[in-house]
Amino acid sequence: MNMRSHYCGELGVGHAGQAVEVCGWVNGLRDHGGVIFIDLRDREGIVQVVCNPDQPAVFAVAEKARAECILRATGALRIRPEGTANPDLKTGDVELVAESLEILSAARDLPFHHGEGASEELRLKYRYLDLRRPEMLDRLRLRHRAIAAIRAFLDQRGFVDVETPMLTRATPEGARDFLSPARNRPGRFYALPQSPQLFKQLLMMSGLDRYYQIVRCFRDEDLRSDRQPEFTQLDVEMSFVDEEDVMGLMEALVREVFSGVLDVELPDPFPRMNYAEAMQRFASDAPDLRNPLELVELSGIFADSEFKVFSAPARDPGCRVAALKIPGGGGMTRRELDELTGFVQAMGAKGMAWIKVADPAMGRDGMQSPVLKFLADDEIAALLEKTGPAAGDLLLFGAGAAAIVNRTLSALRDRLGKERDLIGGGWAPVWITEFPGFEFDEDEKRWKALHHPFTAPGVTAPGELLESPARASSRAYDLVLNGHEIGGGSVRIHQREMQAAVFELLGLSAEEADRQFGFFLKALDYGVPPHGGIAFGLDRWVMLMAEAESIREVIAFPKTQSGACPLTDAPAAVEPRQLRELGLRPL
Repeated sequence: MNMRSHYCGELGVGHAGQAVEVCGWVNGLRDHGGVIFIDLRDREGIVQVVCNPDQPAVFAVAEKARAECILRATGALRIRPEGTANPDLKTGDVELVAESLEILSAARDLPFHHGEGASEELRLKYRYLDLRRPEMLDRLRLRHRAIAAIRAFLDQRGFVDVETPMLTRATPEGARDFLSPARNRPGRFYALPQSPQLFKQLLMMSGLDRYYQIVRCFRDEDLRSDRQPEFTQLDVEMSFVDEEDVMGLMEALVREVFSGVLDVELPDPFPRMNYAEAMQRFASDAPDLRNPLELVELSGIFADSEFKVFSAPARDPGCRVAALKIPGGGGMTRRELDELTGFVQAMGAKGMAWIKVADPAMGRDGMQSPVLKFLADDEIAALLEKTGPAAGDLLLFGAGAAAIVNRTLSALRDRLGKERDLIGGGWAPVWITEFPGFEFDEDEKRWKALHHPFTAPGVTAPGELLESPARASSRAYDLVLNGHEIGGGSVRIHQREMQAAVFELLGLSAEEADRQFGFFLKALDYGVPPHGGIAFGLDRWVMLMAEAESIREVIAFPKTQSGACPLTDAPAAVEPRQLRELGLRPL
């Protein structure tokens, strides 16, 4: 037998005069002149329950009730008396006059109420209390609706949902693996999957044609607001496709989810930008296009300058000189500029040059900066022409190794865009394409794949790749939304010779490749369709849809930034007996 006839939050004027039964938590309690009013809450909302003293049994229970205890109330629903309606409440036109009231479960004193004054650590320790907050419940339900919309879209287009193993072997795919010792194979370990990458390619080799999975993935890496050690991924793979096929269908998926879940119409088609343009204009391969700030490349102006801070990197192909124009930034104080300098120095920059432009028409005389004395008049004129500042603007400069300049100016762009309220509203998706395939790690003196080693390079001959890896692009694509990469994919390698060449370029001998990927390489010998796919970070995608600050706000039971779970106290020590069974010694 159901203990309730309705959810609290679904009652309205149409139910007036009916006998109803509701169950929920005490959200608030007020005693007004001998009449006790209880705000009773469930997942659908709040209804006011009136407890009159002429119902002694009801009133006695109401006097014992306290915040977050669970009540069952029965009675007649009525229109609230004139002047007492609550327009801020969905059920604010009605109230339930209790004829019976029962405490189903008592509650102790709360560590926090409605999340007020609680640190994130405390909220996660008592996550079951935190999740009772309407905004948290709404986020989980938003996540549910988004996943339901994704499944419906893919089901209608012939995709098959297939589960892949959680216990597999460790393979070098970029991040550190989580390892699980195998009790029945001493000294051997399973790895939790960083992604189903190899398995979804094997499914294409198996003839499945169209696969998807909403899957848990695991990466043992440093955390941040949009990264967790375990996360949920929408994994998609398709056979006999190229980049346009995958991008076109996934773009339609994203549009349909936003339309159906948020009633938001995204642009059709999404804009596209190649990697080189994104780095030149925004110093990032995941730019927030709502932010109007853009970099201006200045290496050509300062290549012959006597100011070595600019001229040396301007002549070095591995370096760049660029400026970021901040509208109205000329009003910044020296203290604020020193703080920004410290900000970029913490990210590896040696310093930060700046110029305040009071009146561009006056040239040098209309500008203020410690570096002006090192610049020639023609360089200043060219700088003003290239950057086009208005009176009162500020120019911030980055000069040095391209990686450091890009990192620091991208961070400045994000920070100042927010601090100066320059970022517009709405949604700004963009595809980033034509990535480099490989980058040379100067510290390790070896080539690394920019995405992963199964991405098809932009060349068709293995020899061409090995001769000129720096010039080889990749057939990869990322989908960026409001400055966050929400999805990334590629056309995959489907020929053994090319896969072997990539492994060779990455420094894997034939023996090492066979030891780590032998099962996969063998499959490449038995007929492989051209295929490609994409993986979406579902937590990050929902975080953006919910306009939350962190993916922890859209995950039911997340870890902290240190990888701990305050609720369960994981990770935790285990009994020595368990370690012995696994052939491990205690620390």
